Amino acid sequence: MSLIVQKYGGTSVADPERMRNVARHIAATRAAGHDLVVVVSAMGKATDNLLQLAHQVSTNPPSREMDMLLTTGERISMALLCMALHDVGVDAMSFTGSQVGIITDTVHTKAKILEVKGDRVRAAVADGKVAVVAGFQGISTAKEITTLGRGGSDTTAVALAAALRADSCEIYTDVTGVFTADPRVVSQARKIPVLQFDEMLEMAGAGSKVLALRSVEFARNHDVPIHVRSSFTWEEGTWVVGRNHERMKNMEEPVISGVVQDASEAKLTILAVPDRPGVSAALFEALAGANVNVDMIVQNTSTAGTTDISFTVPKADVKTAEPIVSRIGKELKAGGVTHDEDIAKISLVGAGMKTSPGVAAKMFRVLADNGVNIEMISTSTIRVSVVVRAAMMQKAVQALHSAFGLDSGDDYSAPLPERK
Repeated sequence: MSLIVQKYGGTSVADPERMRNVARHIAATRAAGHDLVVVVSAMGKATDNLLQLAHQVSTNPPSREMDMLLTTGERISMALLCMALHDVGVDAMSFTGSQVGIITDTVHTKAKILEVKGDRVRAAVADGKVAVVAGFQGISTAKEITTLGRGGSDTTAVALAAALRADSCEIYTDVTGVFTADPRVVSQARKIPVLQFDEMLEMAGAGSKVLALRSVEFARNHDVPIHVRSSFTWEEGTWVVGRNHERMKNMEEPVISGVVQDASEAKLTILAVPDRPGVSAALFEALAGANVNVDMIVQNTSTAGTTDISFTVPKADVKTAEPIVSRIGKELKAGGVTHDEDIAKISLVGAGMKTSPGVAAKMFRVLADNGVNIEMISTSTIRVSVVVRAAMMQKAVQALHSAFGLDSGDDYSAPLPERK
């Protein structure tokens, strides 16, 4: 008998009928002979509604209290799903993150998992029950309730799968898998049957919202196969596995697996910084100390002893980052700080890129031929990313998708979820 961890996102449990539908699917999975641990997100827009409520009563809600508030959304989902499961004859028991023993660091609103104990879940499964766990949350080493940040329920599910040595982790969402591009932007995007962990890691890091970055890191580090699929059609989705997994056998590595766009970042530039050792360290150490995630970094060629340093951060972190950059700039006697939120990052990702020279050159030529100017460039072994004007994002993604032979030939016809 295999052990499967299933995670259901907010749209999958958005209302009572969808909750009952999930309960029926869980019952069918149990009837097929599998042990189950289920992780749930908050219903529909519950988290967004709680955030709005917090900002209606406070201009600057304390992060500790935000965590106490936001974790209630998942607790509602877990209790309701257990009720629905009992109605279809499945013995189920709900658990909060702290009851499960999901231990995190002490950073409120975006804590990182340090350990998963899981003793109560193991006991429930051994007793023949389905364990239903509230995603997105844990308890810190200081015994405070914490949340894991956006996409935290994915991370909860994969971390549990790793701790319990589950056979696989199924991530149920509102799309039928991982696509070669966002079907809202590229109508002829194709579903990808199998991806390597490294490819999915690059896609998540580049802005793909299908799986949270930290969940993929957990999966790769602990070799947990992930199956991304839809809770509305239940069809086979996309498997994310290690390079030596049996699903990768006889699979040719495509040069490019997907085109990913991300309009959620802003560009900060610190102007006329003295070009001397230690300047970059002072800037980026200060940002790291404030838990600001820096993505792409470009330093211009030194002119007259000074240089400009540009970097991208999530738009949500601009209010935190800007005062830090301004302070460091004054200490360094820099020429000032600018920020630009009208940008988009576009990335090509593919394991076959390692053995196929010329991908970056072709990408730059396609963008040039379509009148798209490149402002920043970043690369890894299997990824090339550029920053362009936000207004050019859709045109650039469509052109690249076609130029690299990813178009399916048919328009994607399934219902598409709302943009987040």
